[in-house]
Amino acid sequence: MTFAITFVIALIIAVLATPVSMRLASLWGAIAYPGGRHVHSRPIPRLGGLAIYAAFWIAVVITQEWDKSIWGLFIGSTILLVVGIWDDVYEIRPLVKLFWQIFAAAVLLFFDFSMDFISLPFFGSIHFGALGLSAIGFILVIFWVVGLVNTVNISDGLDGLAAGICFMVALLLFWSANQIVQTSVAPAHLTLALAGAILGFLFFNFPPARVFMGDSGSMFLGYIIGGISIMGLLKTATILGLVFPLLVLGMPVTDLTFAIIRRKLRGQSIAAADRGHLHHRLLDAGLTQRQAVLSMYGISACFGGAAVLGAKGQWIWSLVVLFIVFSLLIIILMRQTAKLAVFGRRHSK
Repeated sequence: MTFAITFVIALIIAVLATPVSMRLASLWGAIAYPGGRHVHSRPIPRLGGLAIYAAFWIAVVITQEWDKSIWGLFIGSTILLVVGIWDDVYEIRPLVKLFWQIFAAAVLLFFDFSMDFISLPFFGSIHFGALGLSAIGFILVIFWVVGLVNTVNISDGLDGLAAGICFMVALLLFWSANQIVQTSVAPAHLTLALAGAILGFLFFNFPPARVFMGDSGSMFLGYIIGGISIMGLLKTATILGLVFPLLVLGMPVTDLTFAIIRRKLRGQSIAAADRGHLHHRLLDAGLTQRQAVLSMYGISACFGGAAVLGAKGQWIWSLVVLFIVFSLLIIILMRQTAKLAVFGRRHSK
């Protein structure tokens, strides 16, 4: 089937499934209530991840012949979806969630996912197996997938933010799979199924949101992005399949890094929630939720543009874009909330 059909099927199913997930959230009590560090002002169902999951996998079932790698993605993502739903309804301790994230990532190892052989710009090819270091390839898979799962989860701080960023990641991975990876069309179809599912969900999640994806959605998206990027690595051994999601997610990665440093300096646990994230700073500067989300979309798009420039061999321009964007992020994150607040607060938290 054509790429367009895969995208449209996932889009339509997501549009139809999201209202169903909202009803299930109400029945099961998966509701996000306002207050604390949350920025929404009314109770909102948070089980949209179930709709994204359904749209993605139904589209894949219809359009793809399943091989071993797709079965691995399905089993692992289903495990994380169940854990995420349980967390959205009852809440799970962070360490318990981390255990299941590691377990789901390890599932991929039984379906031939590995980072055993990669090709790095300027450094050439690295074959861990030939060096007697095959275990490194397996460990990298787990670190990569778990890292992306938590990065997407961290980015889910405003209406439509995580979904919009992951939509960009999916489109860039499709470009990479379609233009660079010529040995298999499966990764390209998977990325478009993901993009269609996310876009259908965004119709309900873009600010003002009527539904949140919840941990069921953020963990699923991070897992699928991690898995698909490794699939691209398996096809060509090029590191580009990993560079694209990592760079487009550069904003939440930077935000997470600063959060860890900030909490350590305050003597807090790195898992402790606070109101120092990038989106909090933008809201304190007087931006509305929609303005803040669009601003962060723009920052993520710049990261994605840098990745494309690098893929085209324009490394100097890529580094220039990255330097400018990182400088902007650091300026925003380093400024104190009290200084930003002088611009006026337009959004009530």
